[in-house]
Amino acid sequence: MTPKDIQDYMLHMGQQARQAARALLRADTAARNHALLTIADTVEAREVALMAENRKDLEAGRAAGLDAAMLDRLAFNPERLAAMADGLRQIAALPDPVGAITDLNYRPSGIQVGRMRVPLGVIGIIYESRPNVTVDAAGLCLKSGNAAILRGGSEAFHSNRALAECIREALEASGLPADAVQVVGTTDRAAVGELLRLKEWVDVIVPRGGKGLIARVSEESQIPVIKHLDGICHVYIDDHADLEKAVRVTVNAKTQRYGTCNTTETLLLAESIAARALSALVPLFAEKGVELRGCERCRGYEPQMPAATEEDWETEYLAPILSIRVVNGLDEAIEHINHYGSHHTDAILTEDYTRARRFLREVDSSSVMVNASTRFADGFEYGLGAEIGISTDKLHARGPVGLEGLTTLKFVVLGDGQIRE
Repeated sequence: MTPKDIQDYMLHMGQQARQAARALLRADTAARNHALLTIADTVEAREVALMAENRKDLEAGRAAGLDAAMLDRLAFNPERLAAMADGLRQIAALPDPVGAITDLNYRPSGIQVGRMRVPLGVIGIIYESRPNVTVDAAGLCLKSGNAAILRGGSEAFHSNRALAECIREALEASGLPADAVQVVGTTDRAAVGELLRLKEWVDVIVPRGGKGLIARVSEESQIPVIKHLDGICHVYIDDHADLEKAVRVTVNAKTQRYGTCNTTETLLLAESIAARALSALVPLFAEKGVELRGCERCRGYEPQMPAATEEDWETEYLAPILSIRVVNGLDEAIEHINHYGSHHTDAILTEDYTRARRFLREVDSSSVMVNASTRFADGFEYGLGAEIGISTDKLHARGPVGLEGLTTLKFVVLGDGQIRE
């Protein structure tokens, strides 16, 4: 495709998505749920065909030298396809946020003023590797009444195209517009640039992938973006912590999974409990193969620990590495987090209610926790059913973005012939 071909192709896709979004406004909850359940049934019924298309991506990936971890993320198997279908059925079972009217109050004029939750419209989602995102994103967008333009990674081209066919057929069978979910049918990177310029037709962009992808989208997009760049998450063990509880939570926050954005990367210790906390934590982290890097005060208690540098406080490791800093107390902990953190997820471990309240109020992050592992910062764990991503922005969504985050509010007024005097 020439640059002009790609431009025309993406423009047409945006226009079709806008028409589909308007049609979805007329679709009730039952119709959207029926579509989700039909997609789930179609994915299960097409298992053999989907596996065959997926093998094309795996063969191409091996030829291109993709590593084992990337190939594993790409791969379909019966269990993963079943999980995709189950995920769609779970989304169908969630309450429908669209159309709900809240805060309805009478005004002195006699009118009633409230707020109605409505879809954003058209959502462009750009993602890498895992083809299951195609189904997850389609399900969340449909449930929340949005049309979607999905652009998956080139390494999953055949898998995403096969899933798109399942989705399109299920939409048509359910009486919904087939263009409500469109998958970009070219691997040319120029298509991403064109999508980011469709500001007349696309309402929001959601990038899901590595830091490079998210940085590019943030820099180039002419459309509002829901995203986070880094997950530099902190745990602060306060002077008034229950040390046994704090040790258990801290180890989980770092080691339950290493490669996730809500994994703790920096541990802050109040001076008064630093020695006891380190004596308990160091051997536990050693058992799990975690490399510890400490500040000078920290190394005063544990001299064998490598020194942490300024760069460590600013690094999302996504690996079994943890930086540790001893601080004077709560004020210094909050200052460190707000300076070095990525506004993702931060936790305080304390039995002091007043200190906990200060931490909740003053730490400027999308999720702030008391006596809980940062690994809970997840749409499913928060009761959202699923998430399309996590936002560290303050407008429009913040934290895990579920169905409600894919909607917005408009004012509605109910009257009975009132006129303004």
